[in-house]
Amino acid sequence: MHYLTVVPDQKKYSEADLVVALKARHQSAFAYLYDNYAGALNSVISGILPNQEEATDVLQEVFVKIWRQIEKYDDAKGRLFTWMLNIARNTSIDRLRNKDYQHNQQNLELTESVYESGVTQPNIDKIGLRKVVHLLKDEYKILVELSYFEGYTQDEISKMLNIPLGTIKTRLRTALVQLRSLIKP
Repeated sequence: MHYLTVVPDQKKYSEADLVVALKARHQSAFAYLYDNYAGALNSVISGILPNQEEATDVLQEVFVKIWRQIEKYDDAKGRLFTWMLNIARNTSIDRLRNKDYQHNQQNLELTESVYESGVTQPNIDKIGLRKVVHLLKDEYKILVELSYFEGYTQDEISKMLNIPLGTIKTRLRTALVQLRSLIKP
């Protein structure tokens, strides 16, 4: 018996060729895009959304947006990866700010807290610092997550979120002051 072996298209694209192929709606270009960029975009998304199931959903949403909005990409304004990174970052932040997402996270945290400690009053030792961080405003929470839990530098966060470095430093300082007040008995 002979089996036919199908080898997927291994074509490599330059950025300009990839954009042209995507705008022409070539499926192979989109597959190439996903294979070569999904990991990097998922890292950014996971840095903002700690729940891996949510991050996976957002990654799919990001690729759908890229497919639908590729006509809006303008190489004069920046590289393709930067454009996709901004879509991933904005979609992740939108999901994080979504009231349903926040409500689900609060319910999950409350349920975990009740089962772990048996009381509804949070105990810092039992719920951990990450859960205390979730009490901060979103603009602070994201920065603390990226800086202290994901290990990004302030400069990297500034570039990733497209926020001035001085603003990042000020918000992190404010977040740490607020964390201290939440942790002190």
